[in-house]
Amino acid sequence: MFESITDLAVKLAATGYFIDPVMTQVVYLATKLQKPLLLEGPAGSGKTQLALSVAAAAGTHVERLQCYRGVTEDKAIGRFDEGLQRLYMEFSKGQHENWQSVQASLKGRDFFRPGPLMRALECERPCVLLIDELDKVDEGFEAMLLEILSAWSLSIPEFGTVTAKSIPFVVLTSNEERRLGDPIRRRSLYVRIEHPAPEREAEIIASRTPMADAKFHREMAGIALSFRNYSLEKPPSVSEMIDFANALQLLGTDHVTAEHRDVLLPFLAKTEKDRRHLLLREGFKSLLDDGARFAQSLVPQGGSTS
Repeated sequence: MFESITDLAVKLAATGYFIDPVMTQVVYLATKLQKPLLLEGPAGSGKTQLALSVAAAAGTHVERLQCYRGVTEDKAIGRFDEGLQRLYMEFSKGQHENWQSVQASLKGRDFFRPGPLMRALECERPCVLLIDELDKVDEGFEAMLLEILSAWSLSIPEFGTVTAKSIPFVVLTSNEERRLGDPIRRRSLYVRIEHPAPEREAEIIASRTPMADAKFHREMAGIALSFRNYSLEKPPSVSEMIDFANALQLLGTDHVTAEHRDVLLPFLAKTEKDRRHLLLREGFKSLLDDGARFAQSLVPQGGSTS
């Protein structure tokens, strides 16, 4: 996917996704060694975005399996299209010698509608396979994934084994709702993902709000840190802080004040409990004050504050 570590770093930065040099090397090694990357950490810390950005940087697409409680193998691997099978039987009446011939035709690949796992294996050139929020499924579903992550193939009883035409770059994410099993961990390169440091977040926000000045970007990063240090049920994610910064730009301001509270709460308070906390008389203002102090600490010594 990438010619060198530098090639990866430059192309990732061009997508607006910034990671430290060590993480860049880990991602590069995962692509070269064809090892899944297991990203574990709090929701909103940029795990999913890493997969999307690697795909954009590589000029390929993402096959995404969004996990949830009750997700089935049919959703992940695929299933036969019964409607198409019935249509085929109508149009092929009298063309088969016996029922066995009909069955053989109906169980062919043409009637199978692949899910993201199978589509990833059938790609002519490597794609990014994102298995998102794996911690939401049970151990049985997790075990089903071991075949594709070990042998790059899928066994489908009706028509045999599907072997990869190209090896996808696999990203597994977990918000730690449950502990993932050891077999998945052994097959993957494990990376702990936290919310970015304020300096990094300021850089990310700057890439998405290029018309604003550096002071504004530091203020946004300071506010993000302040809100995440507060006892919120749902601390703001990086993407939510980008939305917050863009909202301020649309309002024609480059500085947050307590008067902005009510119109900006929908960007930062995502539960009723959090909303009530921030509606306290000094709640929102005190967080802005803390954010301003954090932002001030981001100014390099001897650097400008503008």
